[in-house]
Amino acid sequence: MAGAREVRTKIKSVANTRKVTRALEMVSASKIRKAQDLMKASRPYARLMRQVIGHIAHASTEYRHPFLVERAAVKRVGYVIVSTDRGLCGGLNSNLFRGLLAEMRQWQAKGVEIDVVTIGQKATQFFKRLKVTMVGSATHLGERPKVEQLIGVIKVMLDAYSEGRVDRVHLCYNDFVNTMTQKPRIEALLPLPLVAAQMESAEAEASRPVPDVMLKREHDWDYIYEPDAETVLDHVLQRYLESLVYQSVLENLASEHAARMVAMKSASDNATKLIDTLTLIYNKARQAAITQEISEIVSGAAAV
Repeated sequence: MAGAREVRTKIKSVANTRKVTRALEMVSASKIRKAQDLMKASRPYARLMRQVIGHIAHASTEYRHPFLVERAAVKRVGYVIVSTDRGLCGGLNSNLFRGLLAEMRQWQAKGVEIDVVTIGQKATQFFKRLKVTMVGSATHLGERPKVEQLIGVIKVMLDAYSEGRVDRVHLCYNDFVNTMTQKPRIEALLPLPLVAAQMESAEAEASRPVPDVMLKREHDWDYIYEPDAETVLDHVLQRYLESLVYQSVLENLASEHAARMVAMKSASDNATKLIDTLTLIYNKARQAAITQEISEIVSGAAAV
């Protein structure tokens, strides 16, 4: 019965694991609705801000904000990377990191240096091991992230761009499509002409990175600024960058709960199948042991 006892121990271990996965699945199922509500509430503002900024990038204004100037030579690229604080959410983080690493290698092959700002514990742990410069990080934002928690890391990258230490800034996160689908996104944040070009090329391909955002280039755009262009653009561009990074955090939070719910359901189902298989093995081992005992008793009786 030694074999049967070992199988019984494995069944108990798998059953305990199944309890954990089911608990995590139910927790994520209860949190995903609130995360989706937060994400959907801020989506219209972030998308319209992106559309307005795309128009400003094409506007004919006398004042040229530093964020509106595209530099010819790219010597250093910055990435704002949004990830989860916890694991057990399938390939959500690894899919994003895999695509990001491929793009980083392309830049490094051209001799371009890379600065990284991470939001989330998983990204912080992952990129600490790589040959990139981590200039800021924010972790443990909770279930209801606040913009105030992100202002510090955003300002680090904005100051680096304004001072000429970074020539481009990209935003990387997981976009929530539905409960079963989350897509990794790598989008341009600065300079704004690069953002507008990315939006135009996506429109031409009918695959906009941000749905429902169109530039509508029927005519040239210009604005009347009050009190002056510098004051207005400084304020609007700051709000634009904050809104996009905040929206990416909310998208990633909803994606995290959806991915964890699906992953834990799959793990629970696999545990159930494994328990059924081990139970069958246990019954066969137990039956074999009983048959052997009966055979020994019969053989002993026949010998007497």
